[in-house]
Amino acid sequence: AIDGFKEKGTKLLITIDCGISDIEEVAYAQSLGIDVIVTDHHMPHVKEGNATQHLPPAYAILNPKLSDCRYPEKMLCGSGVIFKFVQALYKKHGAEFGITPGWEKWFLDLVGIATLSDMVPLVGENRVFAVYGLKVLKRTARPGLSQLFLKLRVNREHLSEDDIGFTITPRSNAAARMGEPMAAFNMLSTTDQALAGVYADALESVNNERKGTVASLVKEVKKILGERDLSDKKAIVLGNPSWRPALLGLVANSLAEEYNRPAFLWGRDGEGIIKGSCRSGGTTSVLSIMQKTPESFLAFGGHSASGGFEVSNDAIHALAESLEKAAHDLGGELEEKEGLVDGHISLDEVSWNLYRDIEKLAPYGTGNAKPLFLIKGAHIDAIKSFGKEKNHTEIVFSDKNNRKISAIQFFSSTDSLPAHVKARSKVDIVAHLEKSTFKNYPE
Repeated sequence: AIDGFKEKGTKLLITIDCGISDIEEVAYAQSLGIDVIVTDHHMPHVKEGNATQHLPPAYAILNPKLSDCRYPEKMLCGSGVIFKFVQALYKKHGAEFGITPGWEKWFLDLVGIATLSDMVPLVGENRVFAVYGLKVLKRTARPGLSQLFLKLRVNREHLSEDDIGFTITPRSNAAARMGEPMAAFNMLSTTDQALAGVYADALESVNNERKGTVASLVKEVKKILGERDLSDKKAIVLGNPSWRPALLGLVANSLAEEYNRPAFLWGRDGEGIIKGSCRSGGTTSVLSIMQKTPESFLAFGGHSASGGFEVSNDAIHALAESLEKAAHDLGGELEEKEGLVDGHISLDEVSWNLYRDIEKLAPYGTGNAKPLFLIKGAHIDAIKSFGKEKNHTEIVFSDKNNRKISAIQFFSSTDSLPAHVKARSKVDIVAHLEKSTFKNYPE
């Protein structure tokens, strides 16, 4: 790619969400007379034996995780970092191009999507990006996004972080994972009203293909793990040359959450290179594990929650043993998930007033979890299945005044309910408070 840029006479290369670990590549570009500005949010490499950060020889580096960076918000996502770059550029040179102060706010729909999608903590400046990103997104003039919302029946008036997580994020990510990144780029960037629907349909098609492929892969991996004893393992390490590396992050995330330990998965890409993805599952930092055994990789990078790596053909056979030892050396037993609920309430307290108070804490996500409540002794009035395949469950409760309150559990059939959960019984439930806008009627 750098050679291609050189042939076209490129003088400046600006990276977004990458570059901090690409020391040789940046040096090569600089040697060809191409200045490189690195904007990234991933952790820089640290030289073995000391805490010195090993940085690429770029013209400039914008990364809040640099040890000498004084910017107060350290947890911006990659789009957040480049947005700050754009803000500074407009502040200094905007008038030269007829750009009015503050015009960059219209980029916040994309910054908000990225911030909510990249699992960065939704506190500090990230919370600002998420809140105002949703406000701008409700009014976005981007034809592709408008068509996507229309096709998925997303009501922009009630748009929330959940709509991002269940609609835009998986579809945009699916494009790159399935080797068709332009499907997402075209949908987000087009200004052509006629093509917008075509691009939205193309993205939906790619996402449906991704769903089927990932489901098969998760099933295959879980079958392998089911035949192994993981009781004394600090990490899960699996691979297969036939697995598509771009999909392994999704699978690793599923495993890390279910087995409550870091998961490292690898496959082989179209060029024969062994690549992998890893997720922490909220326990030990995957970046710290990889930094413990740098000799195991050709390249690696990421942050505490997730990362990626490349391994040579010679080293792949020892990877599982090396990562397990590194995870073990970091010490500590596997963390148990504590503090399941945030508070206790009664069914009678479930009201619009309570919901409006809770809604002020949104948007929810990493670092700002949606409040979870324990309701004891809730009286079940009725239980029923719904959906085309009857694979969702609705339980209708009644309070002391015989007011009906519905609880929904998606992708869980009534057959999976415990035997004591039945009509006219009392149960303890753990739930979020949600506003349903089904058929545009809040309830």
